[in-house]
Amino acid sequence: MSDSQPTPSCRLTNDDLHLFNEGRHFRLYEKLGSHLTEQDGRSGVYFALWAPNARQVHVMGSFNQWSRSQHAMARCGESGLWELFVEGVQAGAAYKYHIQSALNGHHVEKADPFARQHALPPDAHSLVTSMDHAWKDQAWLDQRMQHASHQSPMSVYEVHLGSWKRDPSEPERHLSYREIAPMLVEHVLAMGFTHVEFLPVMEHPFYGSWGYQSTGFFAPTSRYGGPSDFAFLVDALHQNDIGVILDWVPSHFPSDAHGLGFFDGTHLYEHADPRQGFHPDWKSSIFNYGRHEVRSFLISSAFFWLDHFHLDGLRVDAVASMLYLDYSRKEGEWIPNRYGGNENLEAIEFLQCLNKEVYHAFPSIQMIAEESTAWPLVSRPLYLGGLGFGYKWDMGWMHDTLEYLSRDPVYRKHHHHQLTFRGLYAFSENYMLPLSHDEVVHGKGSLIDKMPGDAWQQFANLRMLFGNLFAQPGKKLIFMGGEFGQRREWNHDTSLDWHLLDMESHRGLMRWVSDLNRFYRQEKVLHRNDCSSQGFEWVDCDNADESVISWQRQDPDTGEAVLVVFNYTPVARHQYRVGVQHAGLWQECLNSDSSHYGGSGVGNLGAIHTSDQGWNWRSNSLLLSLAPLGVHFLKYVPSPETAGGAPHAGSDDAGSV
Repeated sequence: MSDSQPTPSCRLTNDDLHLFNEGRHFRLYEKLGSHLTEQDGRSGVYFALWAPNARQVHVMGSFNQWSRSQHAMARCGESGLWELFVEGVQAGAAYKYHIQSALNGHHVEKADPFARQHALPPDAHSLVTSMDHAWKDQAWLDQRMQHASHQSPMSVYEVHLGSWKRDPSEPERHLSYREIAPMLVEHVLAMGFTHVEFLPVMEHPFYGSWGYQSTGFFAPTSRYGGPSDFAFLVDALHQNDIGVILDWVPSHFPSDAHGLGFFDGTHLYEHADPRQGFHPDWKSSIFNYGRHEVRSFLISSAFFWLDHFHLDGLRVDAVASMLYLDYSRKEGEWIPNRYGGNENLEAIEFLQCLNKEVYHAFPSIQMIAEESTAWPLVSRPLYLGGLGFGYKWDMGWMHDTLEYLSRDPVYRKHHHHQLTFRGLYAFSENYMLPLSHDEVVHGKGSLIDKMPGDAWQQFANLRMLFGNLFAQPGKKLIFMGGEFGQRREWNHDTSLDWHLLDMESHRGLMRWVSDLNRFYRQEKVLHRNDCSSQGFEWVDCDNADESVISWQRQDPDTGEAVLVVFNYTPVARHQYRVGVQHAGLWQECLNSDSSHYGGSGVGNLGAIHTSDQGWNWRSNSLLLSLAPLGVHFLKYVPSPETAGGAPHAGSDDAGSV
């Protein structure tokens, strides 16, 4: 019998079984789970499951009155897989697996790990379903590669679907994927973001986990609709040239009885020893990355979302917890690797395999690591010994910058290094700069609530934070609500406070973020060398006494340059000299203190000419008016023919795109 032919009584081919058991089957979703099909002219559903230590497995569901004995599954050789075709079962049917262990007589009812849809929590059964969405995003897919380039702008709007927006007349009801789609598209287009990133939409029993305690690794949560509805949302974003990234959690899973834990009476997906298999922070189970079939399961999950939902990237959660065996553990609470170290060698191998296979199958997407330590080469290629991610979140920048800006300006000069320290490592990885959901929960307050001073100063400080984000080398991410100054700490049970946009101060902040996005996308020097030191040059990083800092983003090939100057004190500084190499006209393209954004209007009349007085080790200089708690973006204009008009020229209020 050829290896490509089915084994007796098993619809899975020998190749399927072999690749699965070797950890090299990455499209298991095409084989396992429940599939509407025909067999010998009969319509029904084909069920397939992995339960190698089961004595018996039965499919129980709405089609057999939840009988535990009517529909027995058959083994597929020695693979550990079981299968069954049930005639007459239709889409929408509910089902579970009743599993009796061969080792200890353990009986359990489990949801289908490969189900495409699950019942609305707290119900714990799976649903037979199919996705019948007709995609209309081919134009996006055809040119997606250019958006995935490190040379392209990438500004991400991070969204929790259940709390982004709700109907004021029904505040307890979640909007559906289809209801959210047009509103989210409109907002993202207005703000100028290039991508949306969704907190995990994989089915999760506890809504308060925000999706990070997933049980359905192949199923979008039914809270907002079915698989076709989620596809509609992604398609709508793509048709408007907006990329879609999804948070994905291969680091752990919850202990709910219907989930993956102790699946067939044994620790199948997780380690048996709690020193390896139990996560102390999240009280959840850790995947056994050394088990080949678990590797097939997880990489198949990644493939599924990229394949079936056309996603443009995955942000892999909690990578640090995967890499270290002693993560959040005390001495004696963990088991060293075979060399005596704390590195999780199986997890490293899994992550390298994941990135290798995903990029091979989907070369126009990006894999992004949330990795919070100094683990080297996270976003470097495998041939260099790296983990192979496309980007890594720069958690250090986020923490240092937020801590600096939370201080009263009078003390900032003593902590100037928090603004400059990033320069020591900024190009050691391909970084994404996150102002994420993690910074506005658990008593941390909202972004604007972190800012010191009165209301005016809080908005000015927040505008500087966003200015810092967009001026730095690295891709950008802002969690929903930050763009308009959400006052309350994020609450997953309620909508964002969109009514704040009735106030001019909040509208002004949103205009600032929108203009930053557009300027970042428009000016190649602000994104082409995000991952290269060639695109960045300090101008003055030492003026701690006045809390002023400046740098230049540049293109060494074209001579284009954008100078960025920050004044982190509430004192306006007139006649402030900053050195530049290029002589001529510099256009003030953005000024956070413009009244257009809610500022006081201190600026530089839209443009300024250089003086031939050398400064900051440069042959020319600009004599600037620095706004209080303000940031200025000035673009070098090479010649009158390319200079164009200066925005708001003739007014100190210059500064909006």
